[in-house]
Amino acid sequence: MARWRCSICSYTYDETLGEPQTNTPSGTSFEDLPADWKCPVCQAGKSAFISIPDADSTPGRTVSEVLIDQLTTFGITDFFGVPGTSSLGIIDAIRKNPSARFILFRHEENAAMAASAYNKLTGRIAVCVTIAGPGATNLATGLYDAKEDRASVLSLNGQVEMQYAGPGGFQEIDQDAFFRPVTVYNNTISDKKMALKILTLALRYAVVRSGVAQISVPNDIQKEILDVSLSMPQGFFPSLHIAPDDDTLDRAAAMLDLAERPVILAGWGAYPSAGLVLSFAKAIDAPVVSTFRAKGILPDGHPFYAGVLGTVGSIQTREMVEQSDLLITLGVGFSKMTRVPEGIPILQVDRDPLQLGRGNRSLPVYGDVGMVIEQLIPKVRQRGKATAQKRVRAVIEPWDAQREKEADSVATPIRPPYIMKVLSDVIPEDAIISIDVGENGWWFGRNFRMKKQRFVMSGYLATMGFGLPGAIAAKLAYPDRCVFCITGDGGFAMAMADFVTAVKYELPIVVIVLNNHQLGMIRVEQKVENYENFATDLKNPDFALYAKACYGDGKRVSEPEDLSRAVRWAIQQKRPVIIDVDTDPNRF
Repeated sequence: MARWRCSICSYTYDETLGEPQTNTPSGTSFEDLPADWKCPVCQAGKSAFISIPDADSTPGRTVSEVLIDQLTTFGITDFFGVPGTSSLGIIDAIRKNPSARFILFRHEENAAMAASAYNKLTGRIAVCVTIAGPGATNLATGLYDAKEDRASVLSLNGQVEMQYAGPGGFQEIDQDAFFRPVTVYNNTISDKKMALKILTLALRYAVVRSGVAQISVPNDIQKEILDVSLSMPQGFFPSLHIAPDDDTLDRAAAMLDLAERPVILAGWGAYPSAGLVLSFAKAIDAPVVSTFRAKGILPDGHPFYAGVLGTVGSIQTREMVEQSDLLITLGVGFSKMTRVPEGIPILQVDRDPLQLGRGNRSLPVYGDVGMVIEQLIPKVRQRGKATAQKRVRAVIEPWDAQREKEADSVATPIRPPYIMKVLSDVIPEDAIISIDVGENGWWFGRNFRMKKQRFVMSGYLATMGFGLPGAIAAKLAYPDRCVFCITGDGGFAMAMADFVTAVKYELPIVVIVLNNHQLGMIRVEQKVENYENFATDLKNPDFALYAKACYGDGKRVSEPEDLSRAVRWAIQQKRPVIIDVDTDPNRF
C-alpha cells in the first residue's frame, strides 16, 4: 500500500490505514477515493496530493539520503550553498535525488541571503548547505537577516567527525553554540536513529516560529546506513490560522464605529491579504498607508493609497496619520524607521502576541490579518459621505508634484529621483525587484512608483549586499518573470562574486547599479551628526565591463536620455546584465 502527501499542508494519506475523519476504511487506495474527496486538514482536492516513495523498499540508504528524501517529500527542493569536506555525504544525496536542485554560490553569505529572500517571496523554505567551521560562520549575516525579518530557513550543515570534535579540531567550531542566537531550533545529529525526528522538529520550528532552524550532521554520521523503520518522521505541520474571540471582535467593531478619521497602516503581515485590506478600507472609509516593507500592497496612484509612513515617506502622510482619531495597524512591526505614532488610539492586529499592546490606548487583536478583516467587515457600521479618497488626494498631489520636480531629466551626473522615475516607467508590472540597503534603497522607497510589482529587501537587519542574492532567489522561484536588482556600488561590491552564479545557471536578471562612488548613506549620516566626511569614497571597477568578463552583458550610462533605452535593452537579453549608472551622491 502507498502513501500520499498533501502539497499544501503536508498531511499524509496512508492507504494501509485509511482515514477515519472521512470514513475511509483501511486498505482503500488513493485512486479509489471519490473525485470530490478532500484533505481532512486543509480541504485541498486530490490533485494537491503527490505520491511518497516507499523508503523501506530502498535498502542501504545513508542518513544523508534519508534526510534529503524527507525534505523533498515535504516539498522542499531548493538547496543553496558551497560543498566541502565535511558535507560531501549531504551533497551527494542532493545529487542523487531527482527532485532536489542545488545552486552553487560563490560565498555562503549570499547563499543564506538568497534562502531568506526565497522565503520572503514565496513562503516556501530553501535550505542552506555548507561545511563545518568557516562555511558555517559565513552563513551568519544571511541567517540573521532571516531571523530579523521572520523568514523560515533551514540550514543543513556538515560537521567534523564526532571523534575529532573539540578544541584544536581542523575546521571545527561548536556549531550549536555559534548558531544558538540566530535560530528557533538548533541541534546536532549525534545518533543516526534521531535523524528524521530532528529534521522534522527543525522544520516545525522554522515554519511555526517563522525563523531559522539549524542542523549539523557530523561527516561520519552522514554516511552511515539508516534503517528507516527505526526512525520514522513525525506527521504533517499544524494549521497556523489564528482567529480572535467574538468579544474582541465586537470591541474592535465598536472602536471602528466611533472613529471619524481612521487610517489603516498596512505592514508586511498584511501583504498576503491586499484584496481584503482594500475591502476593509472601503467598508470603514479609511485611507491606507503602508510600512516600507509593505510598499506595493496597493499600487501607487490607487485612490485609497496615501503612500509610505516612515523615513522614506512624505510629511503629508505623517501629518494625516498623526491627525487621525484611530490608527488601525495590520501586521506592523513598529520599526523605528516607520516611527508609528503611539500616542493616538490604535487598533492593532497581529499574529505575534509579543508585538501586541503598543501605546497606552490600544486594543490588541491576536489573529491573522486576513481572518480578522473578514470577520470585522460585516460588523462595522455603514459610513455616511465618503471622505477617504479626498484625504488621499490631499496627501498625494503635493507629494507627486515634489517628486516630479526633483526628477531633473537633464542634470548630470544622473539624479537618483530621475533614475527611479525611469525605472517606474520601464520595469514591467509583473516584475520582481530586489533592493539593496543604502542610498539606492532610500530612493526606491521614496520615489519608485509601484504598480503590481513585488519587491524584497533586508528589513530589520538592513544588510548591504542583499540585493544581488535576493534577485537570484527571485529568478529561481519565478523563472518566467522579469527580475531586477536595484543596488548601489557599495552594496553590489559586497556580493558581486555571485553575478557569475546568475550566469552559470542562466538566470537573466537585470542589475541596476547606482554608482555614486560613495558609501552615500554613511556620508549623509556623517553630515547629519556634524562629522567630517571620511572613509566613504569608493574606487570602483567598470561594472559593465565586469559583467562582460563574467560572460554576462552590461552597459554604462552617463547621460539621462540613454537610461530608458539601456534598461529596455537589458530586459530583452537572455543573460544577466548590469546597467552601471553614473549618479550623484548629493541628495537634492
